[in-house]
Amino acid sequence: MAKNRKRLLDVSLAVSLWATAVICWPQGRLVAADAPAAGKQVEQKLALGKDNQPDCGYQLFLPEGYGQADKQWPMILFLHGRGESYGPLSLVKKWGPPKICDQDPKYPYIVVSPQCPGKESWSRERQQDILVKLLDHIVSTYRVDPARIYLTGLSMGGYGSWRLAADHPHRFAAVVPVCGGGNPQDADKLKTLPIWVFHGDQDRAVPFERSVQMVDAIRKAGGTTIRFTSYEGFGHNCWTATYATPDMYKWLNRQKRASSPSAADKR
Repeated sequence: MAKNRKRLLDVSLAVSLWATAVICWPQGRLVAADAPAAGKQVEQKLALGKDNQPDCGYQLFLPEGYGQADKQWPMILFLHGRGESYGPLSLVKKWGPPKICDQDPKYPYIVVSPQCPGKESWSRERQQDILVKLLDHIVSTYRVDPARIYLTGLSMGGYGSWRLAADHPHRFAAVVPVCGGGNPQDADKLKTLPIWVFHGDQDRAVPFERSVQMVDAIRKAGGTTIRFTSYEGFGHNCWTATYATPDMYKWLNRQKRASSPSAADKR
């Protein structure tokens, strides 16, 4: 009898420990207790596990208050520039949203900032596929509002943003490509998507005309939800001014998808 009581106590303890090790979120999601603490940006890895693809490293930020309120949060997917490909994952925090949220625990978005390998580019099919997998993982794991997923990137990340938005326009509520370029032939797929483009008119790394071409093509296709800010006298680094612009965030917060993306939209 004593052995049986001990066995029952051991089972009860195991169940109790398991219960405290996981947090049950809405929609039946289970999140490990070592999930990132709210208000602090942390390094994460997504194990892809096939096709000889390496793990996808990314910075993840959950807003302060994430664990205290039963609600969904808007998300920003940020694609860095070429300079942040070479070196540790911490380089991703050099510019843009990951830099801001690293300094402000109240930044009101879930921020996901993956790192592109130096030999790759965000626009390539392989990296685009990884970005979709990462997006699926984040949406299924954390309390992301699927109607308020925002995409932005600078330089190489601007190119990647144009490509990802064109191939999956129904997944995003808005896109902010910064000093990048896309394919004007994608204009018809992008014409209903809220887009705000930023580019310095003295950019020598990514010609200013690359953004002009995209904006003109989308407007010609009938797009009425695209905006364009050209920074007079600015060179390649116009992103510092862009991500410090309060009006950009006010505009971003007004953008919301009419409905959640369907399975077909996610392909």
